Amino acid sequence: MNIKFSAPCLLGLEGLVAQELKDMEAQNVEAKNGRVDFEGDESILVRANICSRYSERILIRMGEFTAVTFEQLFQGVKKLPWEEWIGQYDEFPVKGHSLNSKLFSVSDCQAIIKKAVVERLKEKYRISWFEETGTKYQIQFSIMKDVVTVFIDTSGAGLHKRGYRPVANAAPIKETLAASMAELARLRHYHTLYDVCCGSGTILIEGAMKALNIAPGLRRSFACERFQNIDSSVWQQERNRATDLVVRDADFMAYGSDIDFHALEVAKENARRAGVSMKIDLSKRDLKDFVRKSEKGTVICNPPYGERMLDIRAAEDIYRTMGKIFTQEKGWAYYIISPDETFEKCFGRKADKRRKLYNGMIKCQLYMYYK
Repeated sequence: MNIKFSAPCLLGLEGLVAQELKDMEAQNVEAKNGRVDFEGDESILVRANICSRYSERILIRMGEFTAVTFEQLFQGVKKLPWEEWIGQYDEFPVKGHSLNSKLFSVSDCQAIIKKAVVERLKEKYRISWFEETGTKYQIQFSIMKDVVTVFIDTSGAGLHKRGYRPVANAAPIKETLAASMAELARLRHYHTLYDVCCGSGTILIEGAMKALNIAPGLRRSFACERFQNIDSSVWQQERNRATDLVVRDADFMAYGSDIDFHALEVAKENARRAGVSMKIDLSKRDLKDFVRKSEKGTVICNPPYGERMLDIRAAEDIYRTMGKIFTQEKGWAYYIISPDETFEKCFGRKADKRRKLYNGMIKCQLYMYYK
């Protein structure tokens, strides 16, 4: 069964998502603004949920059409084959968003889409009332410049929720962004990773999981595990496949430090939950006392900054300290994310490369020093 999918992602990560989906053998992969479209069968659906490091969720793309009136919206949704997924007892709530479109009322659009799906299923199942006591199929819609796209969510909780972080320190970095930074730093199973502002350990854990090729979704469940169309054997096969791909004899090691003892305790527990505690060494240490424990190393960090935790002056002091301790040495590379346009000036030298990324709604740059 060939299925059309979409994988929404943080702005700036579309290229990484597209490449990882190609590596998973997805077909017709196409990067768009804030999402990647692709096709595949049930195995690809399950594999993408279990293995995607950078996507926010995996959606079944039911259809796309233009609508500038409620009647066009109703008819466009009603034409789609909802009965291929939703049974007569299943639950199908609707949520979504509208931007720069004539149909701007989200609540009205929700009601119209719900009514259209109900009318379609009434005709197919020949019943007039839906109890909605069965499996939940979350319908999502996006209306952008009058183009309506409707989906069924397969992930449930967002894919950034790996299952290892029940609690976090103030202003944690999103797991999908941390994983992306590890990929942009070209972190490999024979590297040594450092984070000098490690907080609750997300960058270290995502780096370790990537280096060891541990699929991020191995320790969680997904909404589509309850979908009738997907046999449980597919889930078993894909989990076995992901488990077989884990690198078990890696030389990788990660070192994290922070001045917050409580954050380090949380990081230790998160690493244990993620199954990578044996590859992560944590210590309470001030940034200026950075210790190199290897001949070569990759530093990836998300320092506290003005919009997030500190005032601007304190953040700039941290950048100056980093510029002093992160010296140009053969075999060492530094990747620092910050929204501060003056970062390079405070750091003391221009980055070899910059990459625009978003930490939540905050526009940032990933400053890369590797020469």
